[in-house]
Amino acid sequence: MAHSVSTTPLAGRPTGPAEPSVGTLAKSAMADVSTLIRSEIELAKTELTTSAKRGGIGAAAFAAAGVMLVFAAVFFFIALAEFITWLGLERWISYLIVFALLVLVAAVVAFIGYRQLKKIQKPEKTLETLHDLPDLARREAPGQRQHDLPTVRNGQVVVADPHAPLR
Repeated sequence: MAHSVSTTPLAGRPTGPAEPSVGTLAKSAMADVSTLIRSEIELAKTELTTSAKRGGIGAAAFAAAGVMLVFAAVFFFIALAEFITWLGLERWISYLIVFALLVLVAAVVAFIGYRQLKKIQKPEKTLETLHDLPDLARREAPGQRQHDLPTVRNGQVVVADPHAPLR
């Protein structure tokens, strides 16, 4: 008895179209990545918009609280002046005392601010390197630089002689 070869496909082999090419798979993957990135950007925009709104509302609430505190301070100082009047001084003297107290506090705060401003130092190292910039910015053709550039080591600017040739 002769064996015949079966014309039916073998079990386990796909009967559909051939597998997609590498180019098709790469194109599909790029499209998926692009869609994913766009979705992530949209999600970030939504979250940041919500956070920004909440931050704006919070800042406005702090500003309103500050304005209310200023109004409260005005009433406190009026009450203080009236208390001094109740102690037996003339009303105008009481208000003058409160005024002098406010001027004194303002002067102390201004003095503290002035001392802090005096502590600001100018950026010596930056000014030094900016002074050397014209020598470094000479127009030289690309790849034709003739002089070393300054480098920073341990927070110190090491400036080579701008006229010395490259090593």
